[in-house]
Amino acid sequence: MNICFIMYPWEKVDPKNDSTLALIHECVKRGHKVAMATPANLTIRNSIAYGFCNVITNKEGISRSASSFYKSATLKEKMLPLAAFDVIFMRANPPLDPIVLNFLDSVKDDVFIVNSIEGLREANNKIYTAVFDDPNNEIIPVTHVSKNKEYLKKTIKESEQDKMIMKPLNGFGGSGVIMLEKSALSNISSLLDFYIDNKDGSSNYVILQEYIEGADEGDVRILILNGTPIGAMKRVPGEEDHRSNVTAGGTVVKHKLTKKEKELCDRIGPKLVKDGLFFVGIDVINGKLVEVNVMSPGGITYINKVAKIRLQEKVINALEREVDQRNKRIERKAMLKNSLND
Repeated sequence: MNICFIMYPWEKVDPKNDSTLALIHECVKRGHKVAMATPANLTIRNSIAYGFCNVITNKEGISRSASSFYKSATLKEKMLPLAAFDVIFMRANPPLDPIVLNFLDSVKDDVFIVNSIEGLREANNKIYTAVFDDPNNEIIPVTHVSKNKEYLKKTIKESEQDKMIMKPLNGFGGSGVIMLEKSALSNISSLLDFYIDNKDGSSNYVILQEYIEGADEGDVRILILNGTPIGAMKRVPGEEDHRSNVTAGGTVVKHKLTKKEKELCDRIGPKLVKDGLFFVGIDVINGKLVEVNVMSPGGITYINKVAKIRLQEKVINALEREVDQRNKRIERKAMLKNSLND
């Protein structure tokens, strides 16, 4: 299998905790050809999409440890056509550059792309949770998205709750997530100015979301593969931060899916599959879906540590099956075409 990871720069990989590295390491151990390219390294030559790639060239002695593998990996720079790969795995950090999808549009019929172009376009920001039919807010917390400051201030004042969560539409890793309290409304105007207004005169969307009871105890990250949950962890906030993201100082503990969380996964799984979202991470608080992460969902290494499993094996097994099925369909079609010439 030939697989290209479109990701952040290799030198920015965290050798101990990086989910993308865990996937790359698993591929190399199995003998698959692995190349890596950043979004900025995609190009067009003679109307063909290419990537200026770093190809992993280690042939022998692949370390069993991902961190040791990272330190000893040998890379060779090559300009490679994207259509030559069996799989393109999108692992770039948000926000999504829509131009990247234009490059991939030209090869989407030739390569299995994780996640699909259509799925990435639809689900790359936090508005995607609105696609799930939930008129009574059984699985989605009450959510508001706007750039209109007066409307947002009015929404906060009219809320029956004393607390709300505010966050930027395109943030990730817990960046910019703050808890608002009605007792501090005097700060709201300046906060909205900061979140919405850019120096160039443009503006950003912000999200206001109801505060879910139990959020102070942490959230649950669930990794979903082809519509089915394959692993989960609970993230507990640190003493000085309401956010449970590990990058914000949260800690990880082992977690077994509750009945409510399983029902949530069953409810949203078919829609994820329909939208071509093969590998995603969802964030859940008290059984309610807070976010769907489709760009570069993390958590593999942390879940592996607390649950004593190897999720990267499940992901690569699924990719191998997908490529095998696609190759068989191509071979069958070629055979049927050849029969016309008999």
